[in-house]
Amino acid sequence: MRKGIGLLRTFQYSGNPSDINGAVAMLQQAVNVASPGYPHLHILLSNLGNALTRRFERTGDISDLAESISVQKRALEVIPAGHGDLPGILINLGGSYARRFEMKGELSDVSGAISAQQRALRIIPQDHAHLPILLTELGATLLLRCAHTGELSDLGDAISVQQRAVDLTPHGHPDLPRQLNNLGASFTRRFEMTDNIFDVNSAISVGQRAVDVTPHGHSDLPGHLTTLGGSFARRFERTGELSDIADAISAQQRAVDSTPQDHANLPIRLNNLGSSYLRRFERTGELTDIDDAISAQNRAVRLIPQGHAHLPSLLSNLGNSLASRFERTGELSDISEAISAHQRAVRLTPQTHTGLLIYLTNLGTSFTTRFNATGELSDIADAISVQQRAVDLAQQDNTNLPTFLTNLGTSYTCRLKVTGELSDMENAIAMRRRALDLTPQGHASLPSVLINLGSAMHYRFTSNGDMGDLKEALTHFKSAALSTSGAPLIRLDAAQRWARTLIEHQPHSNEIILAFDTALSLVALIAGLEQTVRGRYTQLKSMSGLALEAAAAACDLDRPDKALEWLEQGRCLVWNQLNTLRTPFDDLRSHNKDLAESIADTAKQLENVGSSRVESHSGMLLSKKMSLDDEARGHLDLAEEWERLLKKAREIPGFESFLMPMPCSSLMQHLPDSGPIVVINIDGHRCDALALLDGVDEPLHIPLPNFSIEKASAYRTVLASLLQIHGLRVRASDPVTTIDSDTFGRGLKSAPIGKYGEDPPVYDALRGLWTEVVKPILSALGFSRVDQTAREEPPRLWWCPTGPLSFLPLHSAGIYRGPDAECVFDYVVSSYTPTVTAITDRVKHRHSIDTHASGLFLTSQPNAPRASPIPGTTKEVQWIFKRAEESGVRASKLDGDEMPVIVCLDRMKEFSSIHLACHGSQNAAEPLQSRFLFHQGHLELGTILKSNLKNADLAFLSACQTSTGQEALSNEAVHLAAGMLAAGYRRVVGTMWSIGDKPAQQVATTFYEYLFAHRDGTGGSGFDGTMSAYALHHATQQLRRSQDDSERSLLTWIPFVHFGY
Repeated sequence: MRKGIGLLRTFQYSGNPSDINGAVAMLQQAVNVASPGYPHLHILLSNLGNALTRRFERTGDISDLAESISVQKRALEVIPAGHGDLPGILINLGGSYARRFEMKGELSDVSGAISAQQRALRIIPQDHAHLPILLTELGATLLLRCAHTGELSDLGDAISVQQRAVDLTPHGHPDLPRQLNNLGASFTRRFEMTDNIFDVNSAISVGQRAVDVTPHGHSDLPGHLTTLGGSFARRFERTGELSDIADAISAQQRAVDSTPQDHANLPIRLNNLGSSYLRRFERTGELTDIDDAISAQNRAVRLIPQGHAHLPSLLSNLGNSLASRFERTGELSDISEAISAHQRAVRLTPQTHTGLLIYLTNLGTSFTTRFNATGELSDIADAISVQQRAVDLAQQDNTNLPTFLTNLGTSYTCRLKVTGELSDMENAIAMRRRALDLTPQGHASLPSVLINLGSAMHYRFTSNGDMGDLKEALTHFKSAALSTSGAPLIRLDAAQRWARTLIEHQPHSNEIILAFDTALSLVALIAGLEQTVRGRYTQLKSMSGLALEAAAAACDLDRPDKALEWLEQGRCLVWNQLNTLRTPFDDLRSHNKDLAESIADTAKQLENVGSSRVESHSGMLLSKKMSLDDEARGHLDLAEEWERLLKKAREIPGFESFLMPMPCSSLMQHLPDSGPIVVINIDGHRCDALALLDGVDEPLHIPLPNFSIEKASAYRTVLASLLQIHGLRVRASDPVTTIDSDTFGRGLKSAPIGKYGEDPPVYDALRGLWTEVVKPILSALGFSRVDQTAREEPPRLWWCPTGPLSFLPLHSAGIYRGPDAECVFDYVVSSYTPTVTAITDRVKHRHSIDTHASGLFLTSQPNAPRASPIPGTTKEVQWIFKRAEESGVRASKLDGDEMPVIVCLDRMKEFSSIHLACHGSQNAAEPLQSRFLFHQGHLELGTILKSNLKNADLAFLSACQTSTGQEALSNEAVHLAAGMLAAGYRRVVGTMWSIGDKPAQQVATTFYEYLFAHRDGTGGSGFDGTMSAYALHHATQQLRRSQDDSERSLLTWIPFVHFGY
């Protein structure tokens, strides 16, 4: 017997099946050989029953439970009346009944468990060592019955007895972890029923303590981690704090990872982990999470025994995840499988079970989702039927009732939009009003409830014109947008609805300003610093046009100042974040050196982790995923620390707006004195230019009524089609040849004249840009055509285009045929900038370049692996290097195999200017992995950004498509030229599309010849890129003049562009 009991104790730590099998076998043998009158037979039977229960918990074999209950009943029959072991036997019997109830869900079992435990409580001495065990077991059983029946008094009794158990158990006692765990589970359950935040905070506190005091490797640890993870998940649902769902997933991952593959509780733990992945997906939209959720929950459903009491819950959760993935991907098989899983969950659930209401409403939601996709009226009828049933069955104090009502109201609204049945409208409003009345202030779901009711009121307003309905709709949208709780994505939706409803019905309302202010501040939260750069770009794809829409509304209201502020705040967000993290904190340092150092250190860490952290993906091993999620949790902690430090800095007088988006008055400071910056906003509603001039307090607003987003898209289509036809995707030896060549190369030919003498489409596009956009701006600015014969230098002008205009060559707009021919080159020297601050920061911080670093480094990489040869780069670099030496410029060059990637980085630190004659490759999905291709590897933009290029001046990117952005992120300047500006270069020469090898050589050599010729002679051997915009203007003019104005020729010189100061 002693050996069997020893194996049982060993199993409690090890979880090893051989230990528990050995214990059962030895104890069974001891019972078999014991005589009927053996005085310790009840002890043998009790230990055997306990071992059988433990083995059931490990294997899920319900026959072990049945046998356990049988032998423990027999123990009760043979134990002498009043024996001191009686309470322990009753405790064990109650535990076995409780386990069987969890498995089968029969109320007679949970009643039997409570009866046995309460009997034990009546007879056990108050100083008995087993009293805490009995109290915690009774509490756990009361919790089980509450979960089935919804009886709140059971829950109060459970917490009372479990708290008493904890109080009676000394620190260090081996039973303390389990008692704390059970108490935490009860607090969580009461929170689910009452929504009292104190309960879930208490659950997390005692649950964390339970995990902390459980020995590492103990077989109870996975269960305690599961309970703690569930508490964090519930609090996330209430508050929306990302740190809570991260902690939930971390705990649940550890639980699954430490649970043996054949353990009976593995399905439950997989289900819980999957549910947390789903919650995070709903918050962040990261597809990996929803795939991981479905994978874990599918596995849970496969592993759990048929007939298990928890099977309906697992099926319903799996259905939720499948439905969520359908809403993201549109794959109809997902929603069909979701409905099937929900229907099965409902069929398997007893009519008296509290979970039935949730399963019904989930089923209804999936029916509604499928109806929205297919229009099948039977689906929406089924949705309303099952959701109405859930509402009818729910008690008034059920914390899920607002959700049931909201979902039912949504289904009524969906049917209304198809059938026009007015009763559906009234029912939808009634359901949503009731849901709002029942939702506590501060609840994470409150913004969603407000949006739903606001949408219903707005719909009724469009039907009946009642201004009261419109007023109420606007009130609800505003309240949701300004809510301090709820997911930022939901609040952004509310802010957009608020703004757009005002624009449609009250276009002169000043609240439009507040609505868009709120929306744009939420964008920064959604694409926050706690995410990787890739994650931020993924989020921004769905909201890239918001700043443009806001700016158009501001122009309607004659508020060009707000238009400028919003365009700066809502565009190029990731580059702006990087710029913020690299801000010198000199002013703050003079007030609080320690705080400034802390902010600088946190900024550096955030920059590094944001660009280098690897994200998990579906199919990854759980151990690897856990490691990456731990890194993500650390990233989140850094972002929270950053916000805490900023808040502290803003408490210092004079620093109230520290690192906040700049107001117009600040943006208008430090403008260049050599020419204006022109921001061009384009939206579906209107097109406007904002000209920023040195010495002027506000932007000059220039409406462009003859231009539209449709025209911009049409011009871009013309250009894209032309480039596609001619294969202009990579720099090659001769994609476009010069005019005196015998062949046109790669199928290009002179532009044909139309049947009636009209120009080809590309000329129409350039003419349209000139007459509808550029010329009106130049006229408003008072610019006149420069007299080229007088060698007069044109003024500079910085273009800052938005939306589809970012892909169009504003710098070459013009009329190129006929007597009225003129173009931008006749008026100004053009540069581009992704943002206004990209220029004003460089004007403000006119740092001098270290004389030891001033110089030019060049490299040619003509034969990079897996790239077409570009032999002209060698000649190009050789000529520039030779002319640099002749001009007395400090210069260095490395060609092809001579240069490892690391050496290039070293040279970039040693020389203020670089010339990269090589292939460039842009990565739209991972912008920081955009790269330059070398013989011995590739140099990624992310690597350059990490380097300390404090003397960076000019980068000439003699590569292909280095300023070509991504359509889905047209307002984020996702290209190499903008990236090099972000890395610290003051000016960058790039290309809008692929360039020919010979034209590239000609432009580069003419460019540098201009710079060498215009050295002032006071810089010694240094190299200065200040005149680079003029140099490129001159070089492209020279190339243009060497050719005709055919379509072929235009494609040769147009792509060269200048970025920066």
